[in-house]
Amino acid sequence: MFSRATAQLFRQMVRHNTTDTSLILERSVNRVQLLGRVGQDPVMRQVDGRNPVTIFSMATNEMWRSGDGESSHTGDVSQKTTWHRISVFKPGLRDVAYQFVKKGSRVLVEGKLDYGEYVDKNNVRRQATTIIADNIIFLSDNIRDRV
Repeated sequence: MFSRATAQLFRQMVRHNTTDTSLILERSVNRVQLLGRVGQDPVMRQVDGRNPVTIFSMATNEMWRSGDGESSHTGDVSQKTTWHRISVFKPGLRDVAYQFVKKGSRVLVEGKLDYGEYVDKNNVRRQATTIIADNIIFLSDNIRDRV
């Protein structure tokens, strides 16, 4: 159980200092890190006069061994690949990503999750999950040759 002082400190951490008791802002985190390989060369798009965005796909892999117990070194190795859509809006990073991210590059992407909807060319409403990147770390050696 929390002491009274700890509870008070916790309340101060999660509430915005305000005299309006109806307005309580809780701190929250929307943060994601992905380490994987780029699936396609990036494209830059500009929609409806808004700022351009660089978009590319990225694959992450999860591997596990099926078998009896965790200590087992026998069994089949299974793998699941998950594809992610990465969007880069930040002006400097957007241009660097467009120029240097290439299919097959190994990158670490940091950003936030964004959920949205769109209507496809068949007029069907679809849902999309996008990573809005605010940092990209290039891990492939071939980046040094291009910079």
